[in-house]
Formats: sequence, structure tokens, C-alpha cells
Amino acid sequence: MKRLIECVPNFSEGRDTSKVDAIVAAMREVPGVFLLDRESDADHNRSVITLAGEPEAVAEAAMRGVGKASELIDLTKHTGAHPRLGATDVVPFIPIEGVAIEDCVALAKRVGREIWERYRIPVYFYEAAAQRPERTNLENIRKGQFEGLREEVLRNPDRAPDIGEPRLHPTAGAVVVGARKFLIAYNINLNTPDLDIAKRIGKNIRFSNGGLRYVKAMGVDLKARNLAQVSINLTDFEQTPIHRVFEMVKREAERYGVTIVGSEIVGLIPKRAIELTADFYLQLENFSAAQVLENRLEASLGGSAPEGPGKLAALAQPFLDAVAQPTATPGGGSVAALAGALGASLGQMVAGLSRKKKSQAAYVEPLSEAVAEFQRASRALTEAIDRDAASFESVMAAYKLPQGSPEELHRREEAIQQALQGAANVPLEVARGAAELFERLGQLEGIASPSMISDIRVGRLMAAAGVRGAIENVAINLESISDAAFGARMKSECAALLARVGETAVSAGRS
Repeated sequence: MKRLIECVPNFSEGRDTSKVDAIVAAMREVPGVFLLDRESDADHNRSVITLAGEPEAVAEAAMRGVGKASELIDLTKHTGAHPRLGATDVVPFIPIEGVAIEDCVALAKRVGREIWERYRIPVYFYEAAAQRPERTNLENIRKGQFEGLREEVLRNPDRAPDIGEPRLHPTAGAVVVGARKFLIAYNINLNTPDLDIAKRIGKNIRFSNGGLRYVKAMGVDLKARNLAQVSINLTDFEQTPIHRVFEMVKREAERYGVTIVGSEIVGLIPKRAIELTADFYLQLENFSAAQVLENRLEASLGGSAPEGPGKLAALAQPFLDAVAQPTATPGGGSVAALAGALGASLGQMVAGLSRKKKSQAAYVEPLSEAVAEFQRASRALTEAIDRDAASFESVMAAYKLPQGSPEELHRREEAIQQALQGAANVPLEVARGAAELFERLGQLEGIASPSMISDIRVGRLMAAAGVRGAIENVAINLESISDAAFGARMKSECAALLARVGETAVSAGRS
């Protein structure tokens, strides 16, 4: 399985191209690392570099970038509109394929230690890698910026770095390293130089002040353009789409008598985010991501569908072929996850079509919320298809460990038990998600178009199948798990989940 991560280091230099060139060159020296994007902003005095590749290669590239930045950037002489704490300000690792967020957390911790050992630059951990709850949010760590923290860290133990001595590097400051989901850096420019208005809008839309979930925002002065900007980090674009952010900023700006003159993406944006925005603004009827040319090409070229089936069958054929192969994975657990994902997708379709019908005009808002909920459920269950296969492969790997000595036998047994518990936990998560989906689809019947009731009921059948199928996989793993308390907890929860979809806990009750 391919293992890919993304890393988006932010460097406190956006005006001297030669320095940014040198930092990028240092990172590109590492084999197997791909430079996906490079953005520099003179007003912010900041550059955002996007790297991708195998985790170890990307980690090494990021560390070399930190080292080169510490040689070239002197924060005592640095000014810019964007807050910063270090010459290399942040180094986030993002899972892309074959890697979980937990893997990126472990990688962030290792990179943080290595940065200190190599360059004597202290490190703070944020987002999923945070070691203290208050440091999950970057703004809390960066409070006071380089100049303020440089003094406070000497007298306040609560501001001490997570790695390194309780003092900042004299010119490179500190580095904030973390792990997170994909983030969209999105800036909206206003037709006013009044920074106070941009700050007020940023305060009103960010989640920490009661605004939109998954939104961080602040006001920035673009002196070169004589404009004020609302600078936004969108940490989960599927739950808070980019168009919702744009519309809220637009409404807030109107309160102050100003308008939006443009917006920009810093770095990269997932294609899915653009698809969601296009669907919203164009009010496309019956729109599907499968209508996007690149998506269709990827689906068609990614598998070897036999001659004959239509376009929908061709999309499904690669997975069907994979299940049909005489290999252990993908197996029943992956199929159960797919059943749940199909049920969620049906719910998304029904809610999306219903909200466009005049007969359901009174339910537009809850139907729009349902679209987002079913989309999240479909994504989570789809991801579980690979997670279930990976968990079974971990069990097989544990059984193959050497057993020539008592110590090896002991290590092998511990590894097997740990892998079996992991292999039971994944389908249990699928069952939880599918049971919640089953109930949510039932609630949809009351607000959806009556003409689509059969689609809802098929979705519920798929969700129920996902619950039952996942629990069969829990049960088969429990048979080999020696921890009786663990098994009892799992069986109890399985029984409760089956009851939610109207079934009895026969399979989960095996002993």
C-alpha cells in the first residue's frame, strides 16, 4: 500500500526570493520528495511550501528546511502582517494515503525532537500532536509572537517549549510542529483599508468567538494594496464548506458598508472543495462528483473493467474485482463498511434533491444540514474500507512473527492480541457509524420528498446490513482475544447496536 503524507511548512520570509529559493532547494535535495506548491506574500512576509511523498522522506526534507531557514532568517529584523513565532513558523504533517493521523502525530513528535537535537531550536506541538489541551490551537502558542514570548518564556513556566530549553533561539525563535487534517488557507479581501473592520469580521466568523465551526480567522493589513483582509484557516472544508465562509464574510462586510473585492487560496485546495462550491452557487440539479471529467477518468483508468458494463457498473467493477480475488482482503469487514457508505450516499442524494423541490421549501435548512451529515458519514465509512483491510493484515503480520524462543513467543502473543483488538475495534466503529446512520435516515423520512421514500428505505437496509456485517467481524475476532473484560465490553456494545437496528445479538454473543 502506498504511504503518502503532505507537509506544509510556513517560513517567515516572503520578500527575498533568493532566501526562499535556498530553503526550497535544501528540501528538494531529499530523494522522493515532491514540491507541490510554493506561495510567497510580501505583506505577510511569509512563504508557504507544500511538500508530499513518503513520510520519512518528507520529514527529512522539512527538517532541512528548518535548518536552512535558521541560517537565513533573523526574526530580530523581521516584520510582516502575519503573526509568527519562528523563522520556520509551523510544520504540519497531513495524512494523504495509507497513513493515519496517529502516524502523523508520531512523526511530528520525532521531527520535533530531531529539530532540537540538530539545530537547538525549541519546539511546541499543536493540533493533533499537542501535549497540552491549550496548545491544540496555534493562536494560543503564538500569543505575543516572537518578541513577546522571547521575554515571557524566561519567567513563565506555562509558556515553556515542549522540547528544548525554556528560551527561544536568539534569531530563529521556535518551531511549532503538528499533525492535522487538510487545511484550506483562504483569504478574503475587502474594499477598505480599515484594518479594524477586517478584525471585527474575523472575530465574528471564527469558532473560538462563537462563529463557524472549523474556522480560524483574523484581520490583516495589506499595505501594498491599501486593503484590509480577512485571513482564514478552514480546518474541515466538508463540515464547513468554503462557500459558507464566503457568504458569512459577505454579510458581515455589508454591516460595515464594505464589499468583497476578491479572495485567494494560499497553497492547494482539494478538488472536492471546489465541487461543493460549484454545486452551491450554480444550484446544479442532480449534480454528482462523477460528472467531473477528471474524476471519471481516474475511476475509469484506475481499474480494469471488463467489456460490456455501463458507466455506473464500470465505476463499481474495480472494487468488486478486488473482493472477488482469492485473497483475505478486502473481505467481509470492508464490504460491511461499503454497505454503510452506500446507505449514507443515498441519504445525501435524497436530502440534496429534496431541498431543491418547492414542496420541501420549509425544510431547506435541515435538509442542507442533512446533506453535510450524510456526506461525512459516507466519507468515514468509505475510509473504513481500507482501515478494516489494514487491521486484518496487521493480524496476519503478527502471526508471522518469530517464535523460536520464550521471549519471541511472548512478544508474538502480545502482538497478536494487540492486533486482534485493533481488528475488532475497526468494525465496531463501522457498526456505530452505521447504526447512527440508520436512525438518521429514519428521521429524514419526515422532511424529504415523499417520492423518494424508497431510496431512504434502501439506505436504511444498507445501514442495517453494515451494522450486522461489521458485528460479525467483531465477533470472529473476539473468539481469539484472551482479555475477557475487553470481550465483555465489546459484546455488550454489539448487542446494543444490533438492538438499534431491530436485530438480536446472536453472533456477538459467541463465546
